[in-house]
Amino acid sequence: MKPAPFAYERPSDVASALAAMAGDGMVKIMAGGQSLGPMLSLRLVAPDTIIDITGLAELKHVEVTGEELVIGACVTHADIEDGRIPDVTRGAMQRVASAIAYRAVRNRGTIGGSLSHADPSADWVSTFAALGATLSLRSAKGARLVAMKDFMLGALESVLQPGEMLEAVRVPVMSPSARWGYVKSCRKTGEFAHAIGAVLIDPEAGRARVVIGAVEAAPIIVDNAEELFGGRITNDFKSRFDARVADTLLSKAGMSDAADRHIHVTILRRAVAEAAA
Repeated sequence: MKPAPFAYERPSDVASALAAMAGDGMVKIMAGGQSLGPMLSLRLVAPDTIIDITGLAELKHVEVTGEELVIGACVTHADIEDGRIPDVTRGAMQRVASAIAYRAVRNRGTIGGSLSHADPSADWVSTFAALGATLSLRSAKGARLVAMKDFMLGALESVLQPGEMLEAVRVPVMSPSARWGYVKSCRKTGEFAHAIGAVLIDPEAGRARVVIGAVEAAPIIVDNAEELFGGRITNDFKSRFDARVADTLLSKAGMSDAADRHIHVTILRRAVAEAAA
């Protein structure tokens, strides 16, 4: 099946892109095309206009400012995998990037495109939530900051407003004492995950953030995850992980199938074990 006809624009800067987004009809932004392309071919979306932002240098800018890394929305998965951006997560982002789909996808796919698509099974959705990232969203009216944990409203649904694009991701510098774990379960290489566990645990600070992804809605984010570890975060957090609490958490979130809960709890346990390794 071929896509429905659409107009195509390739603006020279962000201001021009935002102006083009204000036009009539349905507008879709193409940042890498790895999600949008198949949807166009299957006619799951039929925009009047596609605005191609892949060439905008402003959206490929990367810098460390203070205690956070600012990554432009058009930075590719391969840029992160190959170490072409500063590493403030002690290899966590690089490991996640290297396991996304196939190299051909990573060469063109962008973090902004992935996040804007808001698929609960996408790697960066859970990763940036666990890392405590903040997103910069820009429209013709200006920019606003939204915590990653508040960005997704549901499957393929986000807080992005008409005429607004994701401009950059702001990732906090990881504490030297923090431990990272990320595990996903896929039926075969290249497929979207059907279970994701992402954890950022800092025993010295007594804090843990846990994300359960690849669910039917927005990922389940537990900002203060002490309840999953017997009420406190200590150096023996691996042995303190309570699978029963995790199962109850999933059940309360609406996951009624016991087998599905078991898979997600198992993947989360493995992520905790990876953090402890």
